[in-house]
Amino acid sequence: MKYKLLALDIDGTLLNGKKQISPRTKLALLKVQQLGVRIVLASGRPTYGVMPVARALEMDKYGGFILSYNGCQIFNVQTGEQLFEKRIDPRMFPFLERLAKKREFPIFTYHLNKIITDTPLNKRVLDEAELNGMEVVGVDRFAEAIDFSPCKCMFVSEDAHALDELRQYLKKHLAGTMDIFPSEEYFLEIVPQSIDKANTLSVLADILNVDMSEIIAIGDGVCDVTMIQIAGLGVAMENARISVRRCADYVTGSNDNDGVATVVENRILANIRPAEIPLAELNARAKDALMGHLGIQYTYASENRIEATMPVDRRTRQPFGILHGGATLALAETVAGLGSMLLCRPDEVMVGMQVSGNHVSSAHEGDTVRAVASIIHKGRTSHVWDVQVFTSTDKLISSVRVLNSILKKHADT
Repeated sequence: MKYKLLALDIDGTLLNGKKQISPRTKLALLKVQQLGVRIVLASGRPTYGVMPVARALEMDKYGGFILSYNGCQIFNVQTGEQLFEKRIDPRMFPFLERLAKKREFPIFTYHLNKIITDTPLNKRVLDEAELNGMEVVGVDRFAEAIDFSPCKCMFVSEDAHALDELRQYLKKHLAGTMDIFPSEEYFLEIVPQSIDKANTLSVLADILNVDMSEIIAIGDGVCDVTMIQIAGLGVAMENARISVRRCADYVTGSNDNDGVATVVENRILANIRPAEIPLAELNARAKDALMGHLGIQYTYASENRIEATMPVDRRTRQPFGILHGGATLALAETVAGLGSMLLCRPDEVMVGMQVSGNHVSSAHEGDTVRAVASIIHKGRTSHVWDVQVFTSTDKLISSVRVLNSILKKHADT
């Protein structure tokens, strides 16, 4: 497929104004993952704060990635493996703490599931902790409490001009060691040198052997600009500031108007051709799903025909050594389900409704059966598939009819 990775900012992009993933957006993202596109949640949030969003999108099942702290970490959600990390030398914190006290700015950093700060009652600090589901730990001597290497450090002020003055001062004194930028009007962010979403997304692309032209990046903030500019398709949200929108190839709807879903539906799902579906990836990702447990493997996909194989072994046989009829029906539903998913329009979703089979012969343990699904009815609200299941010697063992219901994806679906 043209696009293999979908990089999404979270706040102001993926999440709406209520800090929720809308039903339409969630359905679009689940569908695009099922068809082989991996999601990267690229956020300034700490990894701990991104994980609940990743789980809501079932990225632990489909092999997605978290790019957290604005690029300080890359985390494989499915395996739990950390693929990249860059941290700040804790010896820098006495200097940062002195600046914070001199200018009367609250200062904080993150550690595991905690926010460590010298100002635990500050509203912005408390809001950040609530947003990420983290505990606030107040300390009197901030630098002394940092006995680890943080990914980033934050200064807080309601005075944007004062924060900008501090930014300019730090850029002179920390040049070549750390990067400084405003992530919000009230936050000044300190991260290791050369850390931003674009650079870390490039690291992930190299690890996965994905070209930047095969990536869509969507965001709304200043921290998203480099990522938007480097991606094959850079998308800004309608709610982004003008400077961000000017850097994008394309401007989608706002985060309260399913802007992410619009991109997925129009730029990915509408252009998927069955022959381009990465069947090997789908098979690999399904290892923990029912088809994986039964040993089902997709082998062919076209617009009107889907094929898959399944071994007759201890997982799929009856106690006396022949193929279990229930496993045969599961195989038929698996191939018909992928077929309907490919036939659905971008604003549609498939739901299995009925399966009925006639078992005419048997397959014995040690054999591998093959299912061939052909569409026999493609209606506006339903698909009917004829699925023939054969032994390795092409003997017909089952004929199965599968009915899938086709539903429109509405905002309240």
